Amino acid sequence: MVLYGGIEAGGTKFVCAVGTGPGDISDRMRIPTTTPDETLAAVGAYFAGHAVDAVGIASFGPVEIRPTHPDFGRITTTPKAGWEGADLIAAVTAARDVPVAIDTDVNGAALAEARWGAGSGRRSVLYVTVGTGLGGGAAIDGRTLRGLVHPEMGHVSVERLEGDSFAGVCPFHGDCLEGMASGTAMRRRWGRSASELGDDIDRAVEVESHYLAAGFRQFVYTLAPDVIVMGGGVSHLPGLHQATNERLVAMMSGYATQPEHRDGFVVPPGLGDDAGIAGALALAEDAR
Repeated sequence: MVLYGGIEAGGTKFVCAVGTGPGDISDRMRIPTTTPDETLAAVGAYFAGHAVDAVGIASFGPVEIRPTHPDFGRITTTPKAGWEGADLIAAVTAARDVPVAIDTDVNGAALAEARWGAGSGRRSVLYVTVGTGLGGGAAIDGRTLRGLVHPEMGHVSVERLEGDSFAGVCPFHGDCLEGMASGTAMRRRWGRSASELGDDIDRAVEVESHYLAAGFRQFVYTLAPDVIVMGGGVSHLPGLHQATNERLVAMMSGYATQPEHRDGFVVPPGLGDDAGIAGALALAEDAR
């Protein structure tokens, strides 16, 4: 029986798993993200104890994903202290002589949602996660979108909500999409997390849906996805998917608007919180 290994590499935790897909995960382990040496040693030890035929890594970024590049598999200009230059692939190959594939966590999630989740049967699937940070990836005809760099959808410019003076939190761009709509931005703006908004929740959904829709309009016009799958902790705000969908249609102002855009276009992940680790297993499957 063919068995795959998956690594969902995040800024707060690494999840290692063994299985063949989201419905067949036979083992899973959570490893806190501390230093690269400590975290990657634990990853290597995990796979030293599990015989797999290939491993897929769905990682936080930025990360070098071009196989011909000398830094292939390494974290690049991340703001996460100590992790720039960390070699994720070497941690696996030192333990197992098997094919290893790597992509971003959001590209992996897009691939998994296209294969098994909310985008199943769709040709072009966009996945956006709205959590501590904000990022997006795409799967088109069963392959993830990549080029000189991987997509950095969280850093597009967005038009401001009228009267909003919030500076944004992105250390590089200030008021880009991530700077205005991430969980970090929400905590800075409201003084508490999305789960603690209380009486401010309706206004928060109004503000959040504006900035998400402003970003999504650019993605619709440049990538023409069949569906946008929106996950991450902030996406659990009640009514946010529907509010973003409605605001997106309004911002498109009738230009190239299709009936499919009007309802059920911005949807929750079909795989829930397993989209990332399922994406890693999908990458492993393709690598083999």
